[in-house]
Amino acid sequence: MKCPYCGHSESKVVDSRHSDDFLSIRRRRECLGCQRRFTTYEIVESLPMVVVKKNGARQDFDRNKILNGMKRSCANRPVPTAELERITSEIEQVVQNTLEREVSSEKIGEMVMERLKPIDEVSYVRYASVYREFKDVDTFMQELTKILEDKAK
Repeated sequence: MKCPYCGHSESKVVDSRHSDDFLSIRRRRECLGCQRRFTTYEIVESLPMVVVKKNGARQDFDRNKILNGMKRSCANRPVPTAELERITSEIEQVVQNTLEREVSSEKIGEMVMERLKPIDEVSYVRYASVYREFKDVDTFMQELTKILEDKAK
């Protein structure tokens, strides 16, 4: 590991710790050239995932798009950011664990909605209205009716 201070290529590990989610390891290193300390993170390299959009376009999977979409739908709602990050990590893990290297945006949207619904119904409806592209009040009311029927069960 190259020292960020002097550029020396050799260092020793002084301390290692797992991250809270056990997905990375934090290492404190000491440069053998200048004796200054610095931190590195080790993570498992994942295979690149491609998202197939509704129009057929393909783009790299970006967990931040999922997180930002949920943040917009949860604006001014009592949903902790940590919960949204947990959902995003969970969806990312599901996508990474599939044997396919491509996933449809529809599948990702459905996973988001199924996880948002039990947390906050208003946020769920907001997300669904954008994701499902509600064209008018009738389609919006149909979704609300489904939610009310599910609550009555």
